[in-house]
Amino acid sequence: MTEHGRAGAATETGRGGRFRAMVPRVMSVCIAMAAVYSAVIAVVSPLRRLLRPVTDLIELAVFPVEPNLGYAVFLGILAGALARHKRAAYWVLMVLFVLLVLGNLAVVLSSSLMPDLVDEFALTRQVVASEVNLVVSALVLGVLAAAHDEFFAPTRRASFRKALLTLGSLLAVSFAVGYALVTIFPGTLKAKDHLPWALERALGGVVTLDFYRTGWPPSWVNFVIGLLSAVAVLVAFAVLFRSQRAKAELPVDSEERVRALLAAYGSRDSLGYFATRRDRAVIFSPSGKAAVSYRVVAGVCLAGGDPIGDVEAWAPAIRAWMDEARRYGWAPAAIGPSEAAAHAYARAGLRVLELGDEAVIEAGAFGLEGREMRGVRQAVNRVKRAGFTLRIRRHGDLSHEEMRHIIERATAWRGTETERGFSMALGRLGDPADASCVLVEARNPQGEVTALLSFVPWGDDGLSLDLMRRDRESDNGLMEFMVAGLAAQAGELGVKEISLNFAMFRSVFEGGARLGAGPVLRLWRCTLVFFSRWWQLESLYRANAKYHPRWVPRFLAFDDTRDLPKVGLASVIAEGFLAVPSLSTLLRRGEYGGGAGRRARARRRQDE
Repeated sequence: MTEHGRAGAATETGRGGRFRAMVPRVMSVCIAMAAVYSAVIAVVSPLRRLLRPVTDLIELAVFPVEPNLGYAVFLGILAGALARHKRAAYWVLMVLFVLLVLGNLAVVLSSSLMPDLVDEFALTRQVVASEVNLVVSALVLGVLAAAHDEFFAPTRRASFRKALLTLGSLLAVSFAVGYALVTIFPGTLKAKDHLPWALERALGGVVTLDFYRTGWPPSWVNFVIGLLSAVAVLVAFAVLFRSQRAKAELPVDSEERVRALLAAYGSRDSLGYFATRRDRAVIFSPSGKAAVSYRVVAGVCLAGGDPIGDVEAWAPAIRAWMDEARRYGWAPAAIGPSEAAAHAYARAGLRVLELGDEAVIEAGAFGLEGREMRGVRQAVNRVKRAGFTLRIRRHGDLSHEEMRHIIERATAWRGTETERGFSMALGRLGDPADASCVLVEARNPQGEVTALLSFVPWGDDGLSLDLMRRDRESDNGLMEFMVAGLAAQAGELGVKEISLNFAMFRSVFEGGARLGAGPVLRLWRCTLVFFSRWWQLESLYRANAKYHPRWVPRFLAFDDTRDLPKVGLASVIAEGFLAVPSLSTLLRRGEYGGGAGRRARARRRQDE
């Protein structure tokens, strides 16, 4: 069966199809519960003794649980991979249950051969436990075999070999450390049992070499070995279950198709032009009339903004994007869609949360008169009196040398080593393909550029803020001076709307400060104000609010509530708050000449 066939098989509507579709989730939950239980009884010694009858019952009827952190981590990672429909996780689980069946079958068949070797009661108890476990394991194997099509997500090439090498190396370290510790701190354990006991603990207690061993080393020794084994399993299975890598690249032909859709439908979304980022991939609807722009980050297929193109074709494009995510075990999520797109994602089965609001200025109605604009008006007048001037041009009107100078200034004023942004930033400056972008420069009395703003096109009559940089030693008020100046000259550029920064949790900051706000809202606002010391949440809101813009809500769409932490991490990485070295070269490709060089290479490949 092909990958598309596997994905299609998972969505059939019959009763058998619905049953099979539940198997990955149910198995994931069961294995996760076993992982949590194993971790709890491993860490809390009194609870381990208290729950010993429960542990015996679980092992009797269902699945082995061990008071060992390494084993708990193994089960936890396996549960996560099963939930993502990983094919490798399926085979690991199949092997585990096959081993259980064979082991229990061996006990049942050999019981008649050794009745005089052990206590009759103990033997009967062991045989009954093995028979029960044999039946349960066989049933689980049957269910897994029937639902094999549901585990279709591939892993990276050669990941199994690399995982085995990683696991073997790290477990050898765990065994060596464990043997050294138990030799130095043997407790009541006999000397002849040091080596097998250390080996058992390093292997997570899955293998027992001596059922009748007496004596134990100190509990902290067991904890240290379990922790080392947990790290070994964590790293090895992270290697094994890594998602299929997706190229974070926008091919030349795909970019041309995206730009064609923007030319026809670009006025719908102020973030649409950011779909031309070269570190995004794109997937089109079957008709080619709409597309979803995305990047795979930390196992999350992260879409940015609204789908591009005809609204009528959004649903097929979203389905194609979600099928792609499902096929490779990625968690689908969309950051920054508008309300209309959020409804489209919700109809496709995703959950939706409001993230914040985008500030949009109506250029024709904007002015500095009135009491509410007093702060902005004073800042603008102060900068004007200091002798600063404003220059507004399309990128295409700058000479090669002028653009290089602007890039140098923007790089020097950047506060981080890498360019930030994904959903609301272009990630490049000076590419010839961006000739329609608008550059706003503030120059001091000596004619030197001290601050700049760069805007990308938003349809035919709008602009969306991409870049905001200034010399940190320059005068305050430059940003207000540039924004007000752009709004005043917007008519000359044919611009009616200007989209500024995104204000996350804007409604909380605004509502929590009102008289009569409830205690929950006030507490939520105080929490955000506290975290704003590091993440500038409140300052971004206030920087936008002083222009009295029209607030446009933006949302976050995601598939499963359990994926929210992972989606949050992926968003932080994608926006550049956590550096990812493998993306740096892609981001640098957007510098002056990058697009032209890329197209030249593509033309050479076509000629060849």
